[in-house]
Amino acid sequence: MIRTFDPRWLFAALIPALLVAAFSVRGDDLDPRILKMERERIEVIKKVQPSVVAVLTGGGSGVLIDEEGYALTNFHVTEAARSPVMKCGLPNGILYDAVLVGLDKVGDVALIKLLPKKPGDKFPFAKLGDSDTVHAGDWSLAMGNPFLLATDFTPTVTFGLVSGVHRYQYPAGTLLEYTDCIQIDTSINPGNSGGPLFDMKGELIGINGRGSFEKRGRVNSGVGYAISINQIKNFLPQLKAGMDTDHASLGFRVETDEEEGRLLSKLVVKQIITSDAQRRGVEVDDQVVSFAGKPIGSVNQYKNILGLYPKGWRLPFVYRRLNEKKQTETHETLVRLMGVQRQELPQPGQPGPGPGPGPRPGPGPRPPVPSSPASKLYEAKAGFANFHFNKSEQERLMKAFRKHGDFSKASGDWGIRTSGTLYAGVGPRGKRIVADLMVRNKGAKDRQNDLIQAIVDGLDYSMEPLGDEEKQSTRSDPPDSGGLLMAFYQYRQLLIHGTKGFASACSHGGVEPFYPPREGQTKPDYAKMRVDAEVLRTSHASVSGKWYFSKQNDDTAGQLLGFEIWLDREKDPCEVYLSDYKDVGGDGKLPHRIEVHYGDKVYAVLTVNSWKKEASK
Repeated sequence: MIRTFDPRWLFAALIPALLVAAFSVRGDDLDPRILKMERERIEVIKKVQPSVVAVLTGGGSGVLIDEEGYALTNFHVTEAARSPVMKCGLPNGILYDAVLVGLDKVGDVALIKLLPKKPGDKFPFAKLGDSDTVHAGDWSLAMGNPFLLATDFTPTVTFGLVSGVHRYQYPAGTLLEYTDCIQIDTSINPGNSGGPLFDMKGELIGINGRGSFEKRGRVNSGVGYAISINQIKNFLPQLKAGMDTDHASLGFRVETDEEEGRLLSKLVVKQIITSDAQRRGVEVDDQVVSFAGKPIGSVNQYKNILGLYPKGWRLPFVYRRLNEKKQTETHETLVRLMGVQRQELPQPGQPGPGPGPGPRPGPGPRPPVPSSPASKLYEAKAGFANFHFNKSEQERLMKAFRKHGDFSKASGDWGIRTSGTLYAGVGPRGKRIVADLMVRNKGAKDRQNDLIQAIVDGLDYSMEPLGDEEKQSTRSDPPDSGGLLMAFYQYRQLLIHGTKGFASACSHGGVEPFYPPREGQTKPDYAKMRVDAEVLRTSHASVSGKWYFSKQNDDTAGQLLGFEIWLDREKDPCEVYLSDYKDVGGDGKLPHRIEVHYGDKVYAVLTVNSWKKEASK
């Protein structure tokens, strides 16, 4: 009988020999490049490992981002802890007390702070990277506490590919919306939530938080998602200010409009509500071109880019429409962003994976805050994650502000004489005017009687800011200014009383873009105009205020760049821009150039000729 040759028998016979040969290769016989890559990977792990946090109360992970003990984790990890104070372990084997600082419920991010064992002790921390430089195919390292294995606080390390970037994951309701996130096949499992995703330089590029699992929910399927560190950077100042922050909405819903015969679809506005975008002229059927300097061609891109920014920011928006002559007009404007946690627009239901790995909080009321050294760093207040840290940021900012002048003793009458150009109702060339503003303190012990007076272009205006009988039309005087009299009164409150001058509310608002106008500009270049400024939010005399302070690390740090006063949140504010600071009477510096805007128009550009301020009598 003749047997045919079966190659499988030869392969089976060769397996032992191949294995012996493979294990007989000495390390120094390998390609030196492979050995170098292996050493570098091990060194990176050693470098970043000390910064990885085991969040024991909450059953997740985190990563330290500065030497003071601030650490990032997931919102759903701190929510599972059911307490603002918690216990965290580091790879040095030490257990630390920690406290919740700030929350981003929509983006699934939380900031916590570990307390040092001794005053002055510093923590190891990871360097923040640039997630916009990450590409599909890059290697990545995930570290953390999967399945709560880090009983000695030593993190588990996994190594894998970046599978995709700029991914969008639909939220459950309005929470846990993963926008512009990084998709990875680097293994993450329950307990990895909140842990770091590193690039091969050891820089932090994301926070792991969401994964797709087989139906029992315990086995990783190779699809995980990390919140990009560049998104977190936009929210970090608000988190450090103890805020319960919110993501942005433009106030309208978009859809893809695919016309027959077109190779490319366009994105159009399908529904709009009362919003700043509407006040800036956006209408239904307008085409969305770009937002925040990034072109937009699909709903996915729109949601991804919008999700990068916090509520309250002001960013450039470009749209186009056909005019009556069927000609395309392109418009660019600055739009103030609304929030998403309140359902301001009806949204069609969208499928998507559930929340990321990690335990979920159970039902029922939260227990009282337990006794802990960290409890001293927690203060509950509605609308904030931890008001203790907001007060700290207010105090730091006011200290920097006072370095430019202390006017606390000048609580009497204030006056300002200016000359300049009035544009409201005059035309593009404007009209040269003289404007005098005065706040009269009619009773040193009774600030209810403050009286604001102004003479603008020969016309007299006056109002009592705290008077119950003042009409809305009077409060917005002079006409077309949006309330310059009220704005000057609020400014005096800040100069004299600081944060105590705002009886209803005062809080630090993190950092936001600010756009001081440039002299002689014909068309605004928002990218060049933009400066990032620290924000103070106030409420007094039934009006809201937002104050922008320089955050530069130089002599201008803490200087007031400008402010907005809102008489009605459904209308535009009075915008005041301040510059050309000069000494006034030895108390400090005050601005000598004031530019006032209302809506899309310049109200006036004024040069200050004199400041008059008096102590209380």
